[in-house]
Amino acid sequence: MQKKLLSGLFWVLLANLLVKPFWILGVEVGVQNAVGNETYGFYFSIFNLSYILNILLDLGITNFNTRNIAQHPQLITKHLSGILGIKVCLLALYLVVTFTVGALMGYGSKEFRLLAWLTLCQFLNSLILYLRSNFEGLMLFKWDSLFSVLDRVLMILICSCLLWSPLREGFNIYWFVYAQAIAYGLTALLAFAVIARKAKFSPLAPQGRRPQFTFHLSPAFFLVILKKSAPFALLVLLMASYNRIDPILLRRLASDADAGIYAGAFRLLDALTMVAYLVSVPLLPVFSKLCKEKESVTDVILIVFWPMMLFAVGVSVVCVLWAEPLMNLLYHERGVLYVPVFRVVIFGIIPIGLTYIFGTLLTAGGYLRQLNIFAATTLVLNVVVNLLLIPRFGATGSAWASLTAQTFMALAQFVLAIHLFRLPLSTFRIPGVNDFKHFVSLLKSSHED
Repeated sequence: MQKKLLSGLFWVLLANLLVKPFWILGVEVGVQNAVGNETYGFYFSIFNLSYILNILLDLGITNFNTRNIAQHPQLITKHLSGILGIKVCLLALYLVVTFTVGALMGYGSKEFRLLAWLTLCQFLNSLILYLRSNFEGLMLFKWDSLFSVLDRVLMILICSCLLWSPLREGFNIYWFVYAQAIAYGLTALLAFAVIARKAKFSPLAPQGRRPQFTFHLSPAFFLVILKKSAPFALLVLLMASYNRIDPILLRRLASDADAGIYAGAFRLLDALTMVAYLVSVPLLPVFSKLCKEKESVTDVILIVFWPMMLFAVGVSVVCVLWAEPLMNLLYHERGVLYVPVFRVVIFGIIPIGLTYIFGTLLTAGGYLRQLNIFAATTLVLNVVVNLLLIPRFGATGSAWASLTAQTFMALAQFVLAIHLFRLPLSTFRIPGVNDFKHFVSLLKSSHED
């Protein structure tokens, strides 16, 4: 399991670190600079609404599927056709709820037009994540790595042509959204083609040789899957809410410009958080298999804990010290606007790193009820602190609210994981020379495999 984990980490991190920093710090920054803070804040607040509600497109199925396929790989053929049928049904639910919420929030034609395109993008992205969960469950990390970045590669190609060419003069926020829709659509088609082959489906194969792929809309199967995935769905909804509600509250309690400043300061944290998230991708199937076989998870945690903490603490300190040059590099003469918010929000990478380790462990162990209680409490805490601080401090107050909520969630999960999995305190000791040698030998053997 340690070898599989390191192999998965190698491929996932390699692919994403080559692509996603340029997407976030190049293309997204280029878009915000091209359209301005107010327009980007308008986009970002509506995007976050579509993002929070996209749990209705999944209802926890993706995380459930990763854990389930890792423990029962023989079920992939049966589940693929059935779950894809469920995803189509969930799209209708998502559209109804999202547009209803938009209407209740007073959206006009301008907001609804953008929301319509963003809901399409969210559906396609959700489809990609589900298809990738099958690669993760089967521990096909090289395929998962490819499809984790393919959509961004296509977006970079499209947006580069739009941003850094004569077309830049007419660039608007809708071009950015159209590029996302095209890239997500192509990636979803290719991911489906590969996983269908792995699951022994082939729409082109002659009858009688391989099972033909069809959407399976059995109500009984639908209810069984939704019942099993419901705790995952609630957890994802609550975590998405406390992670993404800040700009929505800022737009309501302050202005589009404040939401845009928060988005600009948040962007580098979003890029760096990618590393922590990518570590959790192979962790979930590895932890799930260890929990099923009732084996110790201590050695796996030892591999990821200190590298994650050294990365998170080191990066946050460097970013605080170099906040002004970094913001000026990204946003030119407007960089000074983002510095106070950035110096607060960047420390969120430390609790986020802990959450991706211990939250993943508790998810694999099936402790969803406890996680949902923590997440609900965190959401309430975030909203209350935002309501208290935004009227007085604007985007900086929202940054403090986010950091407070993230820290509470991380500490709660850390303490619970130590208690439930009886993790010895030596797991969190500072690694020595022998630990480093062991890590290097595992890395070499996993690379050779």
